[in-house]
Amino acid sequence: MRPWRSLRTLEELNGGRTTLVTTLGIRFTEIGPDFVRGTMPVDERTIQPYGLLHGGASVALAETLGSTGAAMSVDAAEYQVVGQEINANHVRAASGGLVTGTAKPVHIGGRTHVWSIEIVNEAAKLVCISRITMAVIRRGALGT
Repeated sequence: MRPWRSLRTLEELNGGRTTLVTTLGIRFTEIGPDFVRGTMPVDERTIQPYGLLHGGASVALAETLGSTGAAMSVDAAEYQVVGQEINANHVRAASGGLVTGTAKPVHIGGRTHVWSIEIVNEAAKLVCISRITMAVIRRGALGT
């Protein structure tokens, strides 16, 4: 499944204003035919008090990758995507280095998308698996 309708470049995804993404050190590294990949450091920005990768940081990486994939899978001039639900299973601790997340579509519909995100450590061992459901809405529908 090649989902892209509003494909952006890595330079576009990694540039721009300061957000949670830049604060956590998340970097987009690859856009494949049906996936988006990015990394996040396991450092003082992303660890919990025990020195391990914070589960919330893993979820932030997962949501960043899944929502970016969903956003690039709709006509950006007409639609935008917003998160409806995300879940995560943390299966292995990480205490340093980089973790890498890969988001792939499970379902791309007219009103919702479901993306699966696997986060692995530098040894390619699974750290977290997450799934996000995105709502597809018309631009301007949020009224913000």
